Amino acid sequence: MYIRYMSEPVEKSISDARRELPAVIDAARRTHEPVWISRHGRRIAAIIDAEQLERLQALAEDMADVLDAEAARAEMRKTAEEPVPWEQVKADLGLT
Repeated sequence: MYIRYMSEPVEKSISDARRELPAVIDAARRTHEPVWISRHGRRIAAIIDAEQLERLQALAEDMADVLDAEAARAEMRKTAEEPVPWEQVKADLGLT
């Protein structure tokens, strides 16, 4: 298993980020790590590489599917309902 150890997080104030925006974007793209934007010392946003965001969104969607499937299995255990066969689902939807 490959484990990437994150470097020290980069944090910029809003005014620094505004002034250094091209460099901030380049840093996020180059390192694939977020550049945190802070206001009054509190993180309020992050700039991340677009490919990293797409990857995170895909992973979040996959996790939502896993959680939905587990919730459905738990409901089936609770109600003792049997799953509907795939062929029946397709027929009910007029896909056969």
